[in-house]
Amino acid sequence: MKSKNLSEKILRSVKSKGFKYIELPSVIEANHIVQRSGENFRKFIFSFTDQNGSELCLRPDLTIVSCLRYLENNLKTKEKIFYSGQAYRKSNNKKDSIIRDQIGFEIIGSKDEKKDDKEIIDTSLKSVKNLKYSAGTLTIGNVEIFNLLISKLDIPKRWKLRLSRHFWRETYFNDLLKRLETNSDVDPTIVEIDKKRYLKMTKENKSSIIAGRSINEILKRFDKKIKDPRRPSKGRNVSKIIREFLKIKCPVDKAAEELNKFFKKNKINLAVDQKYFPLSNKRVAKLNVIFSSAFGRQLEYYTGMVFKIDIKLKNKIKNIFNGGRYDQLISDLGSKKKVPAVGAAINLK
Repeated sequence: MKSKNLSEKILRSVKSKGFKYIELPSVIEANHIVQRSGENFRKFIFSFTDQNGSELCLRPDLTIVSCLRYLENNLKTKEKIFYSGQAYRKSNNKKDSIIRDQIGFEIIGSKDEKKDDKEIIDTSLKSVKNLKYSAGTLTIGNVEIFNLLISKLDIPKRWKLRLSRHFWRETYFNDLLKRLETNSDVDPTIVEIDKKRYLKMTKENKSSIIAGRSINEILKRFDKKIKDPRRPSKGRNVSKIIREFLKIKCPVDKAAEELNKFFKKNKINLAVDQKYFPLSNKRVAKLNVIFSSAFGRQLEYYTGMVFKIDIKLKNKIKNIFNGGRYDQLISDLGSKKKVPAVGAAINLK
């Protein structure tokens, strides 16, 4: 099927589910992307400077542009929107296209999260019917469950923040786990020097200011840090729990059962109900539906349910749909309030 005909069929399919079509700008301020994704992301965008000295870029991602629209128009109510167009992003792989033809749809500003999650997946499934494929897989994950697990582990707060923040950077995340196992981020010689400074400062005037902080504040922070669990055996155990969690993969109707079995085995005070997942059928049409605890590491802004649809076309597996929940994205872009949002996109290429 030609790309244009396919695009038109999918657009009609999405519109039939009650989504409203909107136009999105092709050029945005580069700082919106860099501030959200970090300076490292700059090498992937096509940027230039306008006559006023402002740095602009071609949109690398339609979801961010859609969320910027919601924010800049000061919208407050629920929106069900869809859009189409091209996104432009450089790749480390020379074989990858820098132009991505996409159709996306979102529900923004609605607090009925579970219903919305299911509607986004249902809309994706209806769109997939326009494709001729023999088999496929719908993979569902949930970043929120991972973050809940991290919050329950017996590790310092700074380690919890690191692991949650870098979950999407798989290689760096694995390096963090190795550091956690060995305490390689701590120099014992420096710790001993700090202890001597600590003892010396306990005898000084607690209200004195050093580098903008009172001695009393410095002592409290060091006291808290030194009491953090630092034994290598504890770090190894926590790393083992995380690695074991990320191996959980099963039919979606067994997800709650497998997760709760894992939580009980590792004495973690968490429990998940099967209703937590947007689908509970292990098969939909030609698609096997599975849960994967490790899935959801493609984009930094996902915060909850995530999913993808891979289908078999001409004996090749093609990734067609990607989506999920990103409740933090609009506030990260500048909103003073948290705005719930969930969406998906199909890459027509």
